[in-house]
Amino acid sequence: MRARRLAAVASVAIGLVALTGCRSEPGVAAYVGDHRITEDAVTDIIDDASAKNPMPTGEDELPPGQGPQLPGRSQVVSTLVLTEICDRVSADKGYRPQGQVDPAQVGRSIGLNPETGYVRQLAELYTCLSAIPIGTPVAPTEQELIDLVAAGKRAGAVPPEVTVEQAAGQLDGEQLRQALANRNALREAAETYDVTVNPRYRPLVFPVLSFTGNTIAVGVPLGEPASDAVTDVSTPKPRLEPAPPTDG
Repeated sequence: MRARRLAAVASVAIGLVALTGCRSEPGVAAYVGDHRITEDAVTDIIDDASAKNPMPTGEDELPPGQGPQLPGRSQVVSTLVLTEICDRVSADKGYRPQGQVDPAQVGRSIGLNPETGYVRQLAELYTCLSAIPIGTPVAPTEQELIDLVAAGKRAGAVPPEVTVEQAAGQLDGEQLRQALANRNALREAAETYDVTVNPRYRPLVFPVLSFTGNTIAVGVPLGEPASDAVTDVSTPKPRLEPAPPTDG
C-alpha cells in the first residue's frame, strides 16, 4: 500500500483504513478511493478540539460568538477528504510543498490552540496544497457572480438592495479570480479520485475563499453532488478572506 507522506493528526487517528466491501458501510463518513474516513475518527477530532479549547467561564467569560470557534463535523470531514486527495495527487504527480505551514499560524487564524489535532491537520493540508499547481487567475462567469452575490445576501454580507452589478464591482478582483483558479485546480484533482460522501455531509465543500464570518464564497466540491455550497451565517460586511495562507 502506498505510504502516506502527510503526518497524522497528533494523538488523533485519522481513520483512513483499507476498504473492504461496499461503499455504504455504517460508521463511514467518506471514501477516497480504497480508503475510508470513519465517523469515529471525526468524533475523536471533535472531542480533541473541545478538550483543548475550553470555553471561558466566570470572569474570563467572553461575549457570544467570541469564544473558540470549534469545527463542525462537516468541516472535519472535508479537511480529511481533501488531505487524502492532496496526498494522493502529490504522490502520483511528484509534487513537493513550497513551504511548511506552522500550526501556530493556522491556530491564530481560526482562534484555536495550535496543539489541537484539527489545527495540526489543517497545517498539514495547507502545506500539501502549496505543492498543487494553480495556473493563471480565472474570471468569474456571469452565473458565478450572480450566485456569489446571492450567497452574500443570504449571509448578510451584501445588503438586500444592492444589485449584482454593484456588488460585482467590489467582489470581482484579483483575490476572487485567484480563488477560482485554486478551486478549479483542486476540483480537478478531487475528480481524479473516487470520492463518496455519506449523505449526512452532502454537499461537502472545502472553503477556498470566505466572507467575513466563515461563510463560504468559493469552495471545492468534494464527492456528490458536485456543487459549491454556501452556509447561512450572518456577517457584517462584504469582505472576502482567503483560507489561511501557505508559507513560501
